[in-house]
Amino acid sequence: MVCFDLKKGFISKRLRSSRKTTENPIESKTEIIQAKKFEWIDLQNPDREDVEKLAEQYNFNALNVEDCMTKFELPKFDSYDDHFFVILHFPPLSKKIGISKNSQLSIFFGKDFLVTVHQGDLKPLVDLVNICNTDSDKQRKDKLLEKSSGVLLHEIIDTLVDDLLHTSRKIIANLDEIEDRVFDETKPVARNIALLRREINRLRRIVNPLKKFVLEIAKNINRFSHAGEEGLSLYFDDVIDHIDKVIETLEESRETMEIYKDTDFVLSTEKTNKVLGLLTIIFTLAIPSTVIGTFYGMNVNLPGGIENNLDFLGPYTMFIIVILASAIPAMMMFAYFKKLGWISK
Repeated sequence: MVCFDLKKGFISKRLRSSRKTTENPIESKTEIIQAKKFEWIDLQNPDREDVEKLAEQYNFNALNVEDCMTKFELPKFDSYDDHFFVILHFPPLSKKIGISKNSQLSIFFGKDFLVTVHQGDLKPLVDLVNICNTDSDKQRKDKLLEKSSGVLLHEIIDTLVDDLLHTSRKIIANLDEIEDRVFDETKPVARNIALLRREINRLRRIVNPLKKFVLEIAKNINRFSHAGEEGLSLYFDDVIDHIDKVIETLEESRETMEIYKDTDFVLSTEKTNKVLGLLTIIFTLAIPSTVIGTFYGMNVNLPGGIENNLDFLGPYTMFIIVILASAIPAMMMFAYFKKLGWISK
């Protein structure tokens, strides 16, 4: 048996939505879809009893049953003689109040069967189940069911990865919006940058292990293929290419977000320095008049006070002296600030 484990990451609700919403509980549902060459059993939010019945029927490992019933299990891949078991993580359809988490998809895959176990929050997968249960899209239904379980597994993973690719494109749209807001002083953008950086990091924690385990599926898929389907692993190469595109987009987005974060910090610091410089100028220019006014406002006899009866410049001699004593230092500080470049021409 071959086993691979990685730490799981967490992903919150879809981008551009920050409000917490109350979700209705997802009902437990079992769908059994009989194809020509295999059987697809989809368990949505199942009870332990339902999974244990399937384990007895298909001889699943008890530890794998325990893993698929655990909602926060690590991604992993276990290979056996007649089937393999894999746990993959994808972004959820939405987020419950509280701790944000991945959507977990557990897969038991054999030559004549495919069992998928999830909590019902992977909308693309739920849509595929509905298509196979109805004739709403007969052409797509025939494509999913007319060949083998390996082809169906490829379609499921490819659809979920395409949804990931769509999510990465939404990140690009958010980046364009943030770029416009970074240089708009009237709109605060620090919180938006922090939220988007968090989403990018959480997606990276999902996509990086996803590539590793899809590679393992591609290596093992031919062991359980029907005659004439030996090249099925090539289909998964296309899925891996899409995952690489998502990884590349996320890496570029992460680097761009770092640039936006630094730019916003520099612009915010520059704006703060301008405000502090203006306040410094105002308070510094007011110091001379404040000091002189304070001295001459005291109830003591000071040189040049009223008791000295200075009137050589007329009845307003003291007023003129105070003004000059205040203005001269203020003008000197004004010239100094202008020399420093604090006051633009």
